[in-house]
Amino acid sequence: MTTDSTHSDLKRGVDYIGVTVAFVCHDGKGKILLNKRSENCRDEQGRWDNGGGALEFGEMFEDCLRREIREEYCVDAEEIVSIGTFNNLREHQGKTTHWVAIVYAVKVDPSKIQNGEPTKIDELGWFSPDALPSPQHSSLQRAMQMMKEAKIF
Repeated sequence: MTTDSTHSDLKRGVDYIGVTVAFVCHDGKGKILLNKRSENCRDEQGRWDNGGGALEFGEMFEDCLRREIREEYCVDAEEIVSIGTFNNLREHQGKTTHWVAIVYAVKVDPSKIQNGEPTKIDELGWFSPDALPSPQHSSLQRAMQMMKEAKIF
């Protein structure tokens, strides 16, 4: 994309379709890691989220995945399983947003998890899939359904 003034103000997911690489981190023993979004996040502040980030131009899906997990949780992925994609259409500040989510299940070592983005993440927590906290990010239930369909837990 060019950087001239006619294009520099375009926003992913609003002015054009955004692509996010989303992940559900798990410990391999039935618990999943969620983060509570801070007031500094772009949207859905105060909601529990599975994690993810925007795919950058020229970046491969799994490279984005590994980068985002290191940034958010200060840990490397041990096992990666692609579990699907979905369109995430929702309302934000009176506008419809459109993101394509490429979703992965990722096993991580719980003992190495840290909050790598304390300005964006208020809290981290490990949860059983049948006892998730609320309020939840609008795409969390879809990601959880994909985990079940992939027989991750």
